[in-house]
Amino acid sequence: MPELPEVEVVRRGLADHVLARRVAAVEVLHPRAVRRHTGGAGDFAARATGRTLAAASRRGKYLWLEFDDAGPGDDALLAHLGMSGQMLVADPGRPDETHLRVRIRFTDDGPELRFVDQRTFGGLSVHPLVDAAGGGLVPEPVAHIARDPMDPAFSADEAVTALRRRRTELKRALLDQTVVSGIGNIYADEALWRSRLHGLRPTGKLTRAQGHAVLDAATTVMTEALAQGGTSFDALYVNVNGASGYFDRSLAVYGQTDRACPRCGTPIRRDAFMNRSSFTCPRCQPRPRPPRT
Repeated sequence: MPELPEVEVVRRGLADHVLARRVAAVEVLHPRAVRRHTGGAGDFAARATGRTLAAASRRGKYLWLEFDDAGPGDDALLAHLGMSGQMLVADPGRPDETHLRVRIRFTDDGPELRFVDQRTFGGLSVHPLVDAAGGGLVPEPVAHIARDPMDPAFSADEAVTALRRRRTELKRALLDQTVVSGIGNIYADEALWRSRLHGLRPTGKLTRAQGHAVLDAATTVMTEALAQGGTSFDALYVNVNGASGYFDRSLAVYGQTDRACPRCGTPIRRDAFMNRSSFTCPRCQPRPRPPRT
């Protein structure tokens, strides 16, 4: 699933290509693509048609397009990319993609916006903007999401406090989008490796210095990934022009089972984790000792 850098790449592409343009027509080609919109396909199209796209915004992994004169209670178009969702800018004459789900045309007859989703886990929906718990205006379904490390208003001190309050394991806390948003499985593993911490460390035993270290590492690795267009393991994640990112070539541990740790040479270990995988260096990231009984 796309994480913060991949979603930010898409957001920037949308900001470059669709802002200040008025929606002429919306065509929903698969109802599942708008299943999160409670009014259905017809209401979704009606609420977007005739509106001008004024801003492309993001919080963590969540992306939305604000309409003109957006304020509290006004609508925004929320995009959830899921596992394979793509927001593509395409010439109207270009053949339709096999898995095209929603088409948005503009009054200037320029490039259209297409939502393509092979697995149909993602989707588009329109929601009112509300005040988020962490501050700022966000679509209603995103109101509970914490700020992410690349947000100018992000407070590392508050995020560390929230991490240490959790009674869970460190990696689980990093993936909790209500604590700090934007960090997924890939960048959690990379941040833990960089900070020499194991994901099974109890958050209750995390020092403030360690909390800052892992969040700093997450910020650094996501910034580096953003500079390389994000991480693409297949053709499902692409930017608005259809190009893949290439940060996968720079990953230290994620997906590197049995390869040498770039720091100490120890073979990278893979462990099952929440129906996914965790990748660590057994030497650089020793597992925490079990509690005494």
